[in-house]
Amino acid sequence: MPVAAERVAAFQELLGGRADLAFIPLSTDLHYLFGIARDIPKYGVTLHPGDWLEGAWVAPGHPPVLALPRMTAEFGGRGAPEGTELRVLGDWDDPAALVRELVAKFKLPAKPRIAVSDRAHADSVVHIQQLLPDAVFCSATAIIRELRLIKSDEEIALMREAGRRTEAAFAAMLPKLRFGMTELDVVAEIDYQMKRQDSLGPTFTTTLYNSGPNHPLMLGRRLDSWKRKIESPVSVLFDFGASHGGLCYDYGRTVHFGEPSAEQIKVHALVIQAQRAGIAALKLGEATCEQVDAIARQVIEEAGYGPNFRHRLGHGIGWDVHEPPFLTKGDTTVLRDGMMFTVEPSILQPTSFSARTEDVVVARPGGGERLTAGFQDLIVVSS
Repeated sequence: MPVAAERVAAFQELLGGRADLAFIPLSTDLHYLFGIARDIPKYGVTLHPGDWLEGAWVAPGHPPVLALPRMTAEFGGRGAPEGTELRVLGDWDDPAALVRELVAKFKLPAKPRIAVSDRAHADSVVHIQQLLPDAVFCSATAIIRELRLIKSDEEIALMREAGRRTEAAFAAMLPKLRFGMTELDVVAEIDYQMKRQDSLGPTFTTTLYNSGPNHPLMLGRRLDSWKRKIESPVSVLFDFGASHGGLCYDYGRTVHFGEPSAEQIKVHALVIQAQRAGIAALKLGEATCEQVDAIARQVIEEAGYGPNFRHRLGHGIGWDVHEPPFLTKGDTTVLRDGMMFTVEPSILQPTSFSARTEDVVVARPGGGERLTAGFQDLIVVSS
């Protein structure tokens, strides 16, 4: 795992002077640093004995230790990469005793600084604090994000493949669309097609934002909206993405059921125009994140639909679906080569026709490099 070893070493170097020990649980942070894959999130919690210590324990100047409960080690199929010691906690062993042993191994000061991943569970922090009552805590994720901000050529290639699989799933789903399908029918089909593309699964809950004169937009009411049948005329807005190699894709397109009206054609064309303007503005040294947002937003505002573009233009993306920085007002981050964003303008109209489009785009010297580019025209389902 040469990449993992390089990332761990870089993290340990950044950690020095900021913290004496870092705890990185099974998470995006661990996957990025050590190459230890995370699962698709579960709805309910599955507890293993002693799982509060589950993760990597990293200190500057020492080989890291991966501590796992037996059930995670055996059933999760996880092992330690080269250069990392694996310690497995038996079902009846004392997790606190193992952590005390690790703390002694790392020779921490009396008042240690402990960096913890943002997505660590509260019980992990509580147990660590009980063992080290004078510890001061800080965010390990904030340190790791300094490494994750600029994507390598390898990461961009993985994301490009994630995009290919995402768009291939969309292409395979389109011929199956029919009047009278429920929204859940469509969601289930797109999720199935992503797995047919050898993706572990969706990177977030596949979502449709559908609207029309007889089909009001229902945001945040998934269990209600999934039951609705899609009947003409209605615009169906897709938001989904496939996972691949640890990277998370995010993709959007608009499909219209029935003969599109002049209004639907207009709002879709405006969204495509706004996205193109935003992608072109992703030039290094010529814009900040908030300026890119303003450039794309101006297209929609000048057409009179400003209030219907209700969210930021996009967000950083990579090992997580949403990462900083963000293409939004107030984010003055200057663009750098290899930053990766979604560019996803929309026009959302609660009782009329809506439109959205979304692609992952890499900031480049001459403007953004989009990683998916198919289905730019309004897609129409006629029966």
